[in-house]
Amino acid sequence: MKRLLNPRLELPRLEVPRLGLAAFRQRILLRGVFVLLAVATVSLSVVVLKDEKERAWQAYQHGFVRSQAEVMARLRHPSGRLALLNAGHLGQGVTPLAPLLLPYAAIDFDDPQKSQQAVEMAGCSVQYPDGASLCAAIGNNPYAGGFIYLVGSFFAGELTPRERGSREPAQAHRARITLDMRGSTYRWIAPYEAMPQQGNKSGNGEHGRLTGFVDNGTPQLDARARPVRDFRGWLWQNGHCRDLPPGVQGNAGNDKTPPAADCLRRTHYSIRLPVELFREALFRRDVRPVWPPEDLGSMRVRVEMLAPGDTEPPLFDSNAPGAQLAASLNDISRSLLPGERVQIRKVGADEASAITLKGVDVQAAPSAPWLLRLISWLPLDAAGVSAATMTPAVPTGQDILDTPTGNYTVSFTGHPRDVEQGLAAVATRLSWYLGAMLAAIALAWLIVELGLIRRVTALTRRAAAVSYNVQDGHVGPRLGDLEVSDLRGSDELGILAGGLADLLQRVKDDLQREQLRAQQERDMWHAVGHEIMSPLQSLMVLYGPDDPGHRYVQRMQQAVHVLYGTASPAEALQAANVPEGRLDLDAFLSHVAANAHFAGIANVVYEGGSGEGGGNRDVTGAVIVRADEFALEDVVTHILRNADSYRPAGTAITLSLSASESAASATLHNQGATIAEDLLERIFELGVSAPQEPAAAGGAEHRGQGLFVARTYMAKMGGTIKAHNTRDGVAFTLTFQRLG
Repeated sequence: MKRLLNPRLELPRLEVPRLGLAAFRQRILLRGVFVLLAVATVSLSVVVLKDEKERAWQAYQHGFVRSQAEVMARLRHPSGRLALLNAGHLGQGVTPLAPLLLPYAAIDFDDPQKSQQAVEMAGCSVQYPDGASLCAAIGNNPYAGGFIYLVGSFFAGELTPRERGSREPAQAHRARITLDMRGSTYRWIAPYEAMPQQGNKSGNGEHGRLTGFVDNGTPQLDARARPVRDFRGWLWQNGHCRDLPPGVQGNAGNDKTPPAADCLRRTHYSIRLPVELFREALFRRDVRPVWPPEDLGSMRVRVEMLAPGDTEPPLFDSNAPGAQLAASLNDISRSLLPGERVQIRKVGADEASAITLKGVDVQAAPSAPWLLRLISWLPLDAAGVSAATMTPAVPTGQDILDTPTGNYTVSFTGHPRDVEQGLAAVATRLSWYLGAMLAAIALAWLIVELGLIRRVTALTRRAAAVSYNVQDGHVGPRLGDLEVSDLRGSDELGILAGGLADLLQRVKDDLQREQLRAQQERDMWHAVGHEIMSPLQSLMVLYGPDDPGHRYVQRMQQAVHVLYGTASPAEALQAANVPEGRLDLDAFLSHVAANAHFAGIANVVYEGGSGEGGGNRDVTGAVIVRADEFALEDVVTHILRNADSYRPAGTAITLSLSASESAASATLHNQGATIAEDLLERIFELGVSAPQEPAAAGGAEHRGQGLFVARTYMAKMGGTIKAHNTRDGVAFTLTFQRLG
């Protein structure tokens, strides 16, 4: 085996023996425990899901029986019978009104309480936005007289009755009724005639009769006009104003009563409208009467309640928009569960005339297809389940509904598929928890695998490799190639690996100690050589080529150059000592500017301070700072050489001085190219130099060491050095602690 679990920990020179199955027994056992735990979690979820499927199926069976009983109860109620008897035209529209077939033989229209109770139970009233209502219907008994009943209510002010003998209906409150049937239009006008009040008038309100006349379209009734014989109508007005509490009544003696025009009261009316065509068809002896009429759905009735005068609009108009449908079979379908169907068919009729109701479909939550297939596959141990296929049978039911117009067969059909879909939707949400549990198991296995098993495997193989290679007959074992420090830790295995790593490290340390000592000596010589190079450069200028000492200085430079080119001065400079001292910074900068040409750096100008070379002065007198003269001279020399390398020919390097009570700063500025922003801090690091920096005199390559030396010396003197770009070049600022 040539690779370990970690590719960085290869043992290319160690021969690894083949390990037997016994060496992996604990790992196989531990991994098997996690596999069994995951299988047990999934199995438990499947068992729970099967149990929930059986419970859901039983609950659906009980719900199916309950919804069947509720639907039959609503169909047997008068409102349900009304919806069933008028199923053919009830949903065709609201206005204009078409007469409905009542589940009663007739309506006791002479009694306000009974008439209102009858229409409320039947649910035939059409509701209007202003609170008015109207029920237009016929009785289910053809021999009750062939009438259309109009029962409703509206809001009106104080009623104005028709005076006895008056031929102008417009002088009173009145009802105007229009009937369109079989190509003809019939109209009636019924003015209100007050009846004597019984008891307390303020408590009982007003009531009277609606006397019906044939409406000939003229403002006045004909002198020979007589009330229609079988037209009957009543009007009752409540004694309380609309939207007022019962204690505030509409009588004239109450100061809280609003004006009559503002006191709107609930007004009920009940009208029996005679239809001669109905009566003629019922009492013909040659033809068997057909009831209800086949064209009942095509008839149209309009009721208008008018105030005195020719005012428009009327107090109430049955053709007003915004009316709500009366009760329909769609209301019954709300009792059904999603997917269930109810078929209502009259006994003896064909299938095409059957009425089918469906449960309201509920938008099912999204479910995973594979989970739906799993639920369908799960067996059921419940009643109504096929023993061969273990799938639930579709529940059905049947009942008989008895109505005055005949018997109806009501068939119920369930939809068990919705049970599975609903359960799948719930299981889909719960599957996230199952996935989280499996993920937690996988994560625990991964932690154990990487944190324990992997380390045990690596340590076992490496220990076996060492033991195998140190045996007799194996030539050239290399213990140095074994690395186990990555397995070190605070646990038992980590302590064992750490002990083995410490023993191996002791051997490696002995081999490296001499190499480190030799390297440190070379670094020290390198640092010393670099520091000697700066004064030697000045000596080279002082002792020109014609001077006898030039040759010896050149030899010294060559010898130091050999040392300088073979090591790094980083550690030597960090260990160097810089003595503390007091230095007049103004005099020092003036001296540097005056003698810079001896070091080969011409045109250095001092622009601030006192003493020789002073120009525009920021300070006067001596500026004493904490610095060592020789270390600071090396710092300034490195910066001047760096500035001299970059400035354009003929331009000056300027020195300036500024001071405060606690600090003093010297700025060295040169014109020329600026420093990249990302290098302004890095140029003080060892080995970092500008890419375009020219080669120094003598051909020595740049090592990025001069500014590193400058920052190191400044730090040892308690100062700082910063570089920043100016408009026309670069400036280096040296900051010192002022000593008074």
